[in-house]
Amino acid sequence: MERKHDRLATPWAAGVAGTVFAILTATAIVLVRIAVPSGVDGAQVTLDAGRRSAVRTALELIPFAGIAFLWFMGALREQAGEREDKFVSTVFLGSGLVFVATLFGAAAAAWSVLDEGGQGSSFGRDVAYALLTTYAMRMAAVFVITASTIGHRLRVLPRPLTVVGYLAGLTLLVVGANVPWSELVFPAWVLVLSLHSLWGRHPSASRSAAST
Repeated sequence: MERKHDRLATPWAAGVAGTVFAILTATAIVLVRIAVPSGVDGAQVTLDAGRRSAVRTALELIPFAGIAFLWFMGALREQAGEREDKFVSTVFLGSGLVFVATLFGAAAAAWSVLDEGGQGSSFGRDVAYALLTTYAMRMAAVFVITASTIGHRLRVLPRPLTVVGYLAGLTLLVVGANVPWSELVFPAWVLVLSLHSLWGRHPSASRSAAST
């Protein structure tokens, strides 16, 4: 009985953690994109007090977003249980961990725009954007594609959501830094998957558990 309750709680945990990650990450991306636009010429990026505050807020959200993502990833993997494909699951786990590490690296590089004089390093800004839009989003693409593959094989994701996942993964993989704001595709996909876990699987699982 205890094991059944644990299984029942897993989709709920994935939904909550994924929703937290999606909101925090999207907020951080929007704040940084507005405060420190990419592609600005010049060796220095001058930030006023308002923009520095926005960047600082965004960077303080990133660690919590990373923690929520680890919970989200763990809860998704728990749903697979003993049926998981070890090869696909290894790629799933590895891409998720590398994504978090790269996200933290981008945040660390972005701190260079917050010196006391308000003169941010153009190099630090460029490194932060490269880590986020090129490397982190490529790992996010692999994560989305493998998660969609696992969900499809185990029949825990409806076909439309699986198709959306593949399209989102391909977008992140191909577009990358070429299209500004494209990195919002990943938290948007996580949010959609999380809402499916919260409003779709959890109620059906509750009814199944109640009938048994």
